[in-house]
Formats: sequence, structure tokens, C-alpha cells
Amino acid sequence: MPARRRIALCQLSLALAAALASPAAVRAAGASSLELWYETSAERWTEALPVGNGSLGAMVYGGAIRDRLQFNLDTLWKGSPHDYAHPGAAEALPELRALLFAGQQREAEQLAGKQFMSVPLGQSAYQPCGDLWIEIPGADAAEVADFRRSLDLETAVATTSFRLGGSRCTRRVLSSFPAGAIFVELTSDRPQGLEFVLRITSPHKLAESRPAGESGLELVGRVGDGSPGSPERLEDRMRFAAQVRVLETDGAVEVSPGGLRVAGATRATLALTGATNFKSPDELNDARLDRATQRIAALRGTTFAAALAEHLADYQPRFGTVSISLGPKSTDSQPAEALPTDRRLVRSRDVPDPSLAALFFQYGRYLMLASSRPGSQPANLQGIWNNQLNPPWGSKYTTNINAEMNYWPIEPAHLTECVEPLFTALGEIARSGSQTARVYYDAPGWVLHHNFDLWRGTAPINASDHGIWPTGGAWLCEHLWQRWLYGGDREFLQTTAYPLMKGSAEFHADQLVEDPREPERFLVSGPSNSPEQGGLVMGPTMDHQIIRSLFANTIAAADELGVDREFRDRLAELHTRIAPHRIGRHGQLQEWLEDVDNPSNQHRHVSHLWGVYPGDEITPDEPELFRAAQVSLDHRGDGGTGWSRAWKVNLWARFRDGDRAHRVLHDLLQLTDSPLVEYTGGGVYPNLFDSHPPFQIDGNFGAVSGICEMLVQSHRTTTDGRPRIELLPALPAAWSTGSVRGLRTRGGFELEFSWSDSRLDAVRVSNPRGGAAFVEFEDLSHSVELAPGESADLADWR
Repeated sequence: MPARRRIALCQLSLALAAALASPAAVRAAGASSLELWYETSAERWTEALPVGNGSLGAMVYGGAIRDRLQFNLDTLWKGSPHDYAHPGAAEALPELRALLFAGQQREAEQLAGKQFMSVPLGQSAYQPCGDLWIEIPGADAAEVADFRRSLDLETAVATTSFRLGGSRCTRRVLSSFPAGAIFVELTSDRPQGLEFVLRITSPHKLAESRPAGESGLELVGRVGDGSPGSPERLEDRMRFAAQVRVLETDGAVEVSPGGLRVAGATRATLALTGATNFKSPDELNDARLDRATQRIAALRGTTFAAALAEHLADYQPRFGTVSISLGPKSTDSQPAEALPTDRRLVRSRDVPDPSLAALFFQYGRYLMLASSRPGSQPANLQGIWNNQLNPPWGSKYTTNINAEMNYWPIEPAHLTECVEPLFTALGEIARSGSQTARVYYDAPGWVLHHNFDLWRGTAPINASDHGIWPTGGAWLCEHLWQRWLYGGDREFLQTTAYPLMKGSAEFHADQLVEDPREPERFLVSGPSNSPEQGGLVMGPTMDHQIIRSLFANTIAAADELGVDREFRDRLAELHTRIAPHRIGRHGQLQEWLEDVDNPSNQHRHVSHLWGVYPGDEITPDEPELFRAAQVSLDHRGDGGTGWSRAWKVNLWARFRDGDRAHRVLHDLLQLTDSPLVEYTGGGVYPNLFDSHPPFQIDGNFGAVSGICEMLVQSHRTTTDGRPRIELLPALPAAWSTGSVRGLRTRGGFELEFSWSDSRLDAVRVSNPRGGAAFVEFEDLSHSVELAPGESADLADWR
């Protein structure tokens, strides 16, 4: 071990011992197990703690003398309503296919780069809005003692507490969905001991702050690269406004051009609201900026206690639908919660900490509730949180894995309503995607390639070797079908899911072409790629898996609704003609039609395993294919980015290898980019954000679904169509004892069960709408049939 590393670990051991003896650690020992906490304020953005209500999010740094809330609005993006289509693109399509069938990949990519790409070549980026600064004038940081900052997942409240000058100061922050606002409470336990200065700023050049009445500040601006007073350009039409106001205090409030000052107080409650001029992907309307003022005016006089009560009444019933325990908090005498979260991450490398995985699971559910609520935009690459004007990959929606992974845990982890923003966006995408289908493919229906933004761009972007991937929309349709399988809402199937699925199926039915290289004249997809490797090709395996699933789901939906018999029969005929899976010379599932897979290739994408997860085409019912897919995953290795590791957790769970899934999850839960460690790569930051690197939230959500898959699977059915609910199909030895309540399965079943010594102890099954299922654990099983609202305790599991 390098000397530098030995010294670092020695220093860390001493720090851990000191932490356990600190007052903050003593308090932590009795704290909620669903809490992230730290002994220092955040120096970096990836150390700050996130709050959000779907539309308004903030990163709370928790500084004692100078605190910062960096905040975002979900509709604040670069650009303006825009049609990304390249006129005449379809004219190049026949030649592109001919070149690819002839093996002239380079020539095809060059042609596509000139005639088949988006205009402009890139899409718009998600933007930060501003920063709220809270400063204690004249205070000395050296006098701060007994500091603690935390995020309680059960209340969705971020708290900073410290002693200064003989008094205890506390700040609490929450983002309320009912109120559409962020609330901040500041208190001092010394009468009239609270004094602070408030400022609001923005990283945008074209923004300014100013007083707003006798107790508030206002931030107004627009997105753009110009200077104040410069003329507005078409691409700089996005405007924003934010208001912060002192709602109530027992002190004196003074507002000046430099900021807002509260003095001689014991308490103060602040509210922050924001708005943009976004109305729809097709329209901006500056009148909508007034919503920031209207919301904050409606909150005048609101106490923090009242805001908190309303917030908890909304949040807790949603978060509390699932509880989970994966074993003891620690395996030695030191309670896991007695360590700050960042140091706990370091210790968990070598000391088993099953409850850390449970915390990570619930943190992912918390992040979903904070970044995707009815009426908001969907969670993007960073959820709702972004502090950069030019964020990585635009912090937009990448649909060759990342946007979909965000929503994998929605149904099993009991967060169903959080998917509504995705379905709203999907309706908008279908409208712009129909234009792309016509212009690029001269085809009916609608298409989405591998990215979209606020303006619902659907054309191929970035570069032809990876941007031309036409199955992004078909993949998103999978979420529509899963909603039906889990919820059984026939009205949703008829009015929302089926029309979108049918439109996507119409496009792919039109675009599948016979492969002239094959004697069987199989149908293939293309031009396309196996996401982000291998370049432009015809017939990548992932495309065929997704299209087969789309066709099968659309057929089943048409049968359920009794509609479109002729179209349904056409899809059934095409389904049988799509190029089948192939097993290559290494015993692997081929990623392409050609047997060119490299066993040493450990690329982050595992695209051709889509049929294992999130699809359900490759299961133990097809043992040869199942084994070939497992060989492919083994070749890819266990490393990669955070989201890649999260996908592998789900895949190893589907392969019934709980210990391998746990090992990958353990590697994902390694601290990165922190002074405490030298480790770099795809792990987590001190605030448990997933590291690509940089931060991408998909790994947080993918880990939640992976843990769900380790504990419960329901993607297979019996011969008579009942869900097969498999309990503990991939339980690792590290989680030999545990319990869970609230996980959901296909068919609408809700589960509560516990286990010890890796064997089931008790199982309760319920279903709000009733139904029949087959519940299995290893070689034991129960047939269950429930009336609506009925539950049943299943015995004899040992």
C-alpha cells in the first residue's frame, strides 16, 4: 500500500474515533436510521443536501456563518420552441441502408453526418436559476461549535444546527409540493439573538436582484450569453423570476438594494418561489412569470410550523408506503448511524453495513419524490438539481438508458404517481416525433432518438455514429405498459398508453426492412447502433428486443381493448420475422447480427441484455439463451459508471446471483471525489449522489430497482397468465435477515414479508383491486386469489 494511502487511512481511523465521541455522534446514535448527516458544512456542490418538490429544487450547503441554497426551476432551460428536423433527411435513408448492408460503415456515417442529423446538431441544456445566501454579519467561523447538518428522509427536511456565541442556532429547509415554495426557518435559543443578511443572486449575466416590498427580494432575468442591456436573441427568450420573502419574524426587517437584514429576532420564516415564462414546448408567455409573486403573496404570515404540517401531510403518506430492513445496522460495537454519512461510507468498504443499502434505497425514493411530481417536468439526468450553465450532457434526457433508468423503480417501489410527468412528456414527444418520422423516414407514427430536451427535440443529435438510434420512444413506451401491468387501470390503457404505443409501433412496423444478407430475409432495424459503441449498423440486438416487446405489448393492449384487429394481426406477423437472438463463438449473446463481440470489451453499456432487464424476453425458461446472456454480462465486468453498475445490479438479480448483485452494489456505494479517499470512478459522492462521474441521478434510481429485483420479481407468468411472484430470488448472504413492507408486483399485489437465516418467516399479500397470483420461494409456493382489498397471510415457508 502506498505510504500516502497508509497515512490517509491512519488519519481516518483517528477521525472516526473522534467522531464517535463527539456530541453530534452521541445525538446521532439515537437519530433516525433514515438520515444523512455530517459534521461539516458542504464545500462542494456534491456535498450539499438536496430538497425539491418536483418543480423547485435546492442544494442546501448548510454553512454556519454563510449558508447557500443553490436553487433550480424545472422549466428553466436554454433555447426556445424549436423544430430540430433536417429538411430532406429521408432522401438519404435508402443510400444509408445500402451502404450499411454493403459493409461501408464509414461512408454511411459520413453521409448521415451531412444529411441526417438534427438542426442544430445539439439540443438545449437545463439551467441553474439562482442562489439564496444567508449570512451572519460580524460572526467568526472559529467560534462555531457542535456543528451538525442533516437530511431526514422521513420528513424531507434539511437541518443545520450549531452553537455560536453562547446560543444554539438552527436552520430548517423544506421544499413543499402543496405550497409550491421552499421554506427556511431560522431560530436562536437566545432571545433576540438571531441576526442575518439575505441576498439572492444568479449565475446568469442577464439577471438582477432588487427589493420587493418591505420584506422581500426579487430576482429577474433571462437565459443568454449577452450582457445586460443587450438585445434579445431568438435563442435567449427564456425568462425567469424568483421571490424570497420574510413571512413572519419577531425581529426587525430592513430591505436595501444590497439585500435584506433581520435583526433582534428569535425566529424567522422565509419562503422562496420561482417561475419561468415556459407554457409548453411550443409556447413561451411572459405573463407566467407573475406566478412567483402570486405564490409568495398567498403565503404571507405563514409560520414554519404550518408549512411543515402541510408538507408532511403531503409527503409522508407517499414516502411511507415502503419500509425496508436488510439486517443489523452494523456487525461490530459501533452503531452505523453514529458516524457521519461520508465516514460511514468509508468504513463500509471493510465493515459490513447492510442498513447503508437500505438507506440508499430510501434515499433514491426520496429523490424521486423531490424531482418528479404531477405537474412538473420529468426527472432529468440530474433530477432537478444543477449548478452549471453548461452541465454535462446538457443535464437533459438521454433515452438510450438514462431517462428510462430514472423511472425503473416507480412501480415496484410504490411511487406510481411520480411517473406522470414522464407520460405527459411522452405525449408531447409523440407530437414532435411524428414530424421527425415524416421528415427523416417518410413514415407514419412517431419516433424518438437518443435524446430529448424541454423543447421535445426528437431528431438524431451529436454525431451519426451514436445519435442515430430510433428506438428511444419504443423503450419509453415500456413504462406505459408496466403501469398497466401493475395498476390495471383500463381507462389509462385506453386513453393514454395504447394510443402512444400504437403510434410507436406504426413507425417501427413501417421501418423494419428485410436483410438482403440473410437467406431467411429476416426483418432488421436501422440505420441504428448498439448505444454508444460499434458505430452505425443495421440490426443491433437491442433494437430487436425493444421492438419485439413493443409489438407484443401493443398486441396485448389491442386484445384487451378489443380494437384494431387488422393492425394487431400485422404486428403479430412482423413479430415472428424480426431477426432472432444469436449465440456467438464465445458462448455469448451477440450484440450485433455479426459475431464480432470482444470478450475483453468492458464498455459501460450492456445494451444487448435489455431482454433480460428491463425486458422479460430472456428468462430461465429459455436456459441456453439465458446462459449466453449471462456470459455476455460476465465479459462486461463489474466496473463502470454509477448507472452502469446499477444496471448490472438489476441484471445479476435477474440471473439469480444475489452475491454478485450485492458485490456490484457494494462497489457502487464507494465514496468518490472526497478528501477522505483517493478512490475515483463510478461510486457515490458524500451526499450519496451517484457518480458517473460526474453526477448523474440515474444510478440512484437504478440501485432502488436493483434492490427491488433482488427481493421480489414478478416478470414471469404461469401458463394461465397469473403473475409468478418470486420472493428473495437473489438474496445475498450479506442480507440473511431482513424485512420489507409495501413493495408492489405486476397484477397490483402489495407485499409484506420477513426472513431470517436466508429463509422466509412470514408473508402477507394484499391487492386493492383483487386478483390471482402464484407466490414462490425456492421450491415452495402458494396459489393466491384475493377479493378487492383482501389480504392473506401465507404460511409454511420453512
